[in-house]
Amino acid sequence: MLAHRLEGIPPTIFSEMSALAARTRAVNLGQGFPDVDGPPEVIARAVQALENGHNQYAPGAGVPALRQAIARHQQRHYGIELDPDRQVAVTTGCTEGVAAALLGLVNPGDEVVVLEPYYDSYPAMLQMAGGVRRPVTLRAPDFRLDPDELRAAVTPRTRFVLLNSPHNPTGTVLTRAELQAVADVAVEHDLVVITDEVYEHLVYDDHVHVPLATLPGMFERTLTLSSAGKSYSFTGWKVGWASGPAELVGALLAAKQWLTFTSGSPLQPAVAYALDEAADFPVALAAELREKRDLLCSGLAEVGLDVRVPEGTYFATTDIADLGWPDGRAFCQALPERAGVVAIPAQAFYDSDAGRHQVRWAFCKESAVIEEGVARLAKADLAR
Repeated sequence: MLAHRLEGIPPTIFSEMSALAARTRAVNLGQGFPDVDGPPEVIARAVQALENGHNQYAPGAGVPALRQAIARHQQRHYGIELDPDRQVAVTTGCTEGVAAALLGLVNPGDEVVVLEPYYDSYPAMLQMAGGVRRPVTLRAPDFRLDPDELRAAVTPRTRFVLLNSPHNPTGTVLTRAELQAVADVAVEHDLVVITDEVYEHLVYDDHVHVPLATLPGMFERTLTLSSAGKSYSFTGWKVGWASGPAELVGALLAAKQWLTFTSGSPLQPAVAYALDEAADFPVALAAELREKRDLLCSGLAEVGLDVRVPEGTYFATTDIADLGWPDGRAFCQALPERAGVVAIPAQAFYDSDAGRHQVRWAFCKESAVIEEGVARLAKADLAR
């Protein structure tokens, strides 16, 4: 009974592995949700909104206060000037933003260049939209963008680039030079770029997130997506946004109106408050996550795993090829019984065989959880 547009799309790997963690009572270092909620004062604003009658439909594009706060956020952090009435839209998380962007812009047969590995909603929504993905692989161990491979992926049928930086699952933060290579290709071939920037504030050490829309000639051809879920530790609220030229935002809204129509009404004033009044929270969160990243990565290295220290996001990756497993999925499926830990096989995010032995681990957990997970791994025999 499954519609043809869904054939070949497997269930999301996150649901599968989180269910495995619950069933085996394993330490879940797989799915990327934090153990601790965001700022209490932001929660209080949501409660206030619930109690004061913000319980009916919000405007389809989002409540004005939140659209205005998003515009201020983009101006404050990146110098991007936006008209909140025409160039900003609220979405039900960035996942819906990706879905609505692709459904609203991509015609059947349009080619879309996408960085591989990719968040697993990308290929699913491209298939539903009838698009043809053209992967450009970020290759281990450094996971850098090769401009030559990017240029080679473009054909006369290419119309879009779907970009993700900071990048899930590799943790790569694209450099200005890498972004300029994307911009050069986009301008040369008249491509529209859809950018997923949900981890924009979660970058570490000396790395800096540069929105593609800030590069010369790119604002008019870039639809920028983000959300409050990662930056404010409210992943369950599913409040995201899109910004950019009015015609691109309008195309997204044309599809969104038939998806959710609108997003959580009482949560939107709370997110507006967070962006304006709790702007320091993401900075403190990034500092805390950097320490947890180091805790996890040092622990994984100590148990003999080949780990790549990420530049941003919630995630670190390891290569388990030397352990004798046929692939990362077999390793991750056996890990709960062997070690009482769950991780994510990154091969679920690849078309190619390049990620066959890559495994993704989440460090957006309490330090005690990370320490327990590492201790369990240290006691286990991880080789096949």
